[in-house]
Amino acid sequence: MSVTHSPPAQTSSSVAEDSTPRPVTRRRGRFRGLAERHALLVLMVAVAAFFSLFPPSADRFPTSENLSVLMGNQATVALLALALILPLTCGYFDFSLGATAAASTVLTAGLMSFHDLPLGLAVSAGIGLGVAVGAVNGLLVTRWGLNSFVTTLGMATLLGGLVQWYTGGQTILAGLDPRLAQFGSEELFGIPQVVYVVAVVAVLLWYLLSHTPFGRGVYAIGSNPRSAALVGIRVQRSAWTTFVLAGGIAGLVGVMALARAGSASADNGTSLLFPALAAAFLGATSVRPGFFNVPGTIIGVLFVSVAVSGLTLSGASAWVSPVFNGASLLVAVGLSHYLGRSRGASTA
Repeated sequence: MSVTHSPPAQTSSSVAEDSTPRPVTRRRGRFRGLAERHALLVLMVAVAAFFSLFPPSADRFPTSENLSVLMGNQATVALLALALILPLTCGYFDFSLGATAAASTVLTAGLMSFHDLPLGLAVSAGIGLGVAVGAVNGLLVTRWGLNSFVTTLGMATLLGGLVQWYTGGQTILAGLDPRLAQFGSEELFGIPQVVYVVAVVAVLLWYLLSHTPFGRGVYAIGSNPRSAALVGIRVQRSAWTTFVLAGGIAGLVGVMALARAGSASADNGTSLLFPALAAAFLGATSVRPGFFNVPGTIIGVLFVSVAVSGLTLSGASAWVSPVFNGASLLVAVGLSHYLGRSRGASTA
C-alpha cells in the first residue's frame, strides 16, 4: 500500500506573512531610490539655506552679485567635470585634463600675443590641442593597454613642463584680443555668458550619453567590457572616442579660462582638476546613483561651489577650500564605489 503525502495546508496567517511584506518592501525600495537620487540636491539646498541665514555670510551670500560671480567662476570647473565623466563611464581615469586645459590657455594666448594670430585661429588651435592630447591618451590606453592612471598622469607632467618652457614662467598679458575677455566678463539676462556655453555642452553630452547607441555602449563598457564586446560594441574605438571628446572639452575649458582671467599663467591645471574630480564623483551619487551622469555632475559642481563660497564669505581661512574639495572627493569616491557595486556598475 502506498501512502500519498500531500503538502501541508497554508494557513491564513502564513499567507499574510508571505504577502504583506511585499508592498512594504516595494515602498521602502522606492523611498530609498528616491532618497539616493535626490539626496545631494537636498543637501545643496540645505547648505545654501544655512549660509543665507548664517550671520557672517547672510549679507553677501544670498545676493544676485554673489550668484553671478559663483556661476561665472565655476563654469570652467563644470566643463572640466563634464569632460572627466566621459572616460570615467568606460572605467578609465584621465588626470591630464587639467593640464590639457592649462596648455590650451597658454597656447591660445601665446598664438595671439607672440604670433599675432586672429582670435578664431587661436581658439581653434587651443581646442585642437585638447583633441590631439586626448587622441594620444586614448591610443596609449585603449590600443596599447597602458594603465590610464599612470599614462594620463605622465601626460599631465609632460604638459606642465611644456607650459613652463613656452611661457618662461611668465604670465601672458599683452596682445590678447579684447573680444575674448569681453565675452568672459559680460552677462546676458543677468547670467554670465560662459554659463550658456556650459549649458550647451551639458545638454549635448546628456543627449549623447543617454539617448544614443554610443552612450549606451559606453555605459555597457564601463559595466563589463567583455560582455559589451560580445554583443558587438567596438570597445576600443568607443573608449578612444571618449578620450578624444574629453580632450576637446578640456581644450574649450582652457579657452574659457583665458576669457575669464584675461591672461594666461604658467599653471599646471591642478586648481581645476581636483574640484572637477570631486564634482564628477559626487555626481555619481545623484540622479543615477552608481553611474556617472551629466545632471548629477552639474549638481555636484553646484554643491561644491555653494559650500566653498559660503565658507569663504563666512571668513574661513584659505586652506579650507582645498580641504573641503579633498574631503568631498574622498567621500564621493567611497559613495560612488559602493553604489556602483550595489548596482553592478563601474565607477572606475
